[in-house]
Amino acid sequence: MRLLLDTHIFLWYITGDSRIKPAVRRAIEDCEAVYLSVVSLWEATTKYQLGKLPLPEPPHPWLIEQRESHGIDSLVLDEASVARLQTLPMHHRDPFDRMLICQALQHDLQVVTVDSVLKKYPAQLLLSP
Repeated sequence: MRLLLDTHIFLWYITGDSRIKPAVRRAIEDCEAVYLSVVSLWEATTKYQLGKLPLPEPPHPWLIEQRESHGIDSLVLDEASVARLQTLPMHHRDPFDRMLICQALQHDLQVVTVDSVLKKYPAQLLLSP
C-alpha cells in the first residue's frame, strides 16, 4: 500500500492531533511508502498567509522539516497528473483536492482523508471518519 496524505491528515499526523484515528495512524506508520504532495505545501502556505491556518512556525521550512522528520516522501506535481484534470468530473470545487485526486490516480496512490466527497472519484481512499 502506498499512501498520499491529504493536507489536514498530514497536519494532524505531525502534531499528534486526536482527530486522526489510531488505525489510520498505524496504517501511515506501517505503510511501505507515504507521500505528501507539493500541492499540500501550496495549500497550507496559502491558508497560512490568509490567516485561515495557524501553524506553530511559518510554513517554510517548518512543513518540509516535519515531512522529512516523519519519514514522508515529497510528491512533485508532474504534467501527467495535471493533464488528468480535464477528465476529472467536477464533484469537488477545491482545486487542491482535485489535484491530489489526479496525483493519486496517476501514481496509483491511496488518499488518506476525512473528506467523504472524494469518494465520488475513482481514486482509492483511506477515509478517516
